[in-house]
Amino acid sequence: MSTFQNQMSQSPAVFNLLIANTVAYLATSLLSINTLYGLFALFPVESPFFHFWQPVTYMFLHGGFSHLFFNMFALWMFGRGLEQEMGTKRFLVYYFVCGVGAALAQLGIALIDINNMSSQYELVQYLCTPTVGASGAVFGLLLAFGMLHPNATIMLMIPPIPMKAKWFVVIYGLIELMLIVFQAQDGIAHFAHLGGMFFGWLLLLWWKRRDRNRGYYY
Repeated sequence: MSTFQNQMSQSPAVFNLLIANTVAYLATSLLSINTLYGLFALFPVESPFFHFWQPVTYMFLHGGFSHLFFNMFALWMFGRGLEQEMGTKRFLVYYFVCGVGAALAQLGIALIDINNMSSQYELVQYLCTPTVGASGAVFGLLLAFGMLHPNATIMLMIPPIPMKAKWFVVIYGLIELMLIVFQAQDGIAHFAHLGGMFFGWLLLLWWKRRDRNRGYYY
């Protein structure tokens, strides 16, 4: 068995998620992106485009190749080891809890934003703006890696310096928080990122209390 086939057999969930996200991206390139986004991207609950399945399906859509690439790169880098440690079933539960948790955080902040809007034009634009991407779930994976392997060394891409996983997660979380506080107008769902980390943290704590004798989390 080749190294690639061996990795696939050890991390089937990660490989299937990579395939599903890639297929969804190709579908948005080949089919009507407006139709796919209207059905499967995440819209505010008050939006006429909102459907109850969107907190799950939005994770498989991306806003461009770079958005897809960096999310899938992080899924590949951190997901394989986590799946092997957690087991495929538990890994999938964790991944989707983080992703759906991120969606709930985004929907929650959307409710607050909508109630504070005074312009009808601004409201209509907001209700028609979708949220897409696996970033919330990926941020949850980063948190899990930092909690499970706090002293593992991560080599950053920009700048190319080594950093312990626990500080990497803390810094990323603080950056997201600062961007929220200073109301960065960059089109990125920072609340969703923090929501993915928060729900992942809650799930890890619950698992640790429920089966601490299994040695999965410490």
